[in-house]
Amino acid sequence: GPYKGGIRLHPSVYIGIIKFLGFEQIFKNSLTGLAIGGGKGGSDFDPKGKSDMEIMRFCQSFMTELFRHIGADTDVPAGDIGTGGREIGFMFGQYKRLRNSFEGVLTGKGLSFGGSLARTEATGYGLLYLTREMLKTNGIDIAGKTICVSGAGNVAIYAIQKAQQLGAQVVTCSDSTGWIYDKEGIDVALLKDVKEVKRARLDAYAAARPSAVYHDKKAEGSNVWDIKCDIALPCATQNELGIDDAKKLVANGVTAVAEGANMPTTLEATEYFQKNGVLFAPGKAANAGGVATSALEMSQNSERLSWSFEEVDQKLEQIMVNIFHNLDAAAKKYGFE
Repeated sequence: GPYKGGIRLHPSVYIGIIKFLGFEQIFKNSLTGLAIGGGKGGSDFDPKGKSDMEIMRFCQSFMTELFRHIGADTDVPAGDIGTGGREIGFMFGQYKRLRNSFEGVLTGKGLSFGGSLARTEATGYGLLYLTREMLKTNGIDIAGKTICVSGAGNVAIYAIQKAQQLGAQVVTCSDSTGWIYDKEGIDVALLKDVKEVKRARLDAYAAARPSAVYHDKKAEGSNVWDIKCDIALPCATQNELGIDDAKKLVANGVTAVAEGANMPTTLEATEYFQKNGVLFAPGKAANAGGVATSALEMSQNSERLSWSFEEVDQKLEQIMVNIFHNLDAAAKKYGFE
């Protein structure tokens, strides 16, 4: 099938990161069981602190170079860090202008021009569907468990929302400046308001919620993994959970770790979890919900249809359950369970 992967707009982007993420994407896409190959792209342009017009001009210039390399049956990019619905919209508009045709060449689009319902929620929801299935297979109920989540972007917000719907309590989240511990459980509506509407830092969340405590990363040198929890969901960025964090989590009795971000756990930390009998779901499986729903968006585009939220969510849940059972069967077959 066509290549599929995100476009990342972040100052840390260079050819090495793109190759590493593109390589990962091949395995993640094959795990979904859908006909898509792996790809990745990006730029070291930083959308933070730029006006809408500056971002639009960049996205249009970017697409003017990219458009000849992509197509609905060749390569279908999606969003990633720094590339949300707004940026995808700018790129898609420019693609239509250059090609003079409407085709599903980007996913993560707005609903008014070919987007899919449940695409925004997909990665976070999928992460929880797979985590729940992993726990259930090991005789553990997710309801009533305490969860630590890192990140406060798309993946983290909807992972928190779905975890709460499944009866768990999420007590942390973080951004690039600091992190929140909320003993009463994260208020998703407030978090969405701070991050998606006001585009503010997490200290604004703590200011609006008495039960929340804000910790500055630079000042304290601490992070969300200091908090005692049953399940850890790293949803921020690559290599964020190191060996020291793994030791803290194991000492605090963590049961399961599932990666919401791309490769957030370092190799030493992963090995330490496995040595200590912690259930571990790697990112290429656990966060495949996003790319799976992108592929469902491609299907809707090619059929000129729009499915309901429930229909997409149901298909997503089934894909994530299948991914887990494929992993479980392979682990048992080759003696890695």
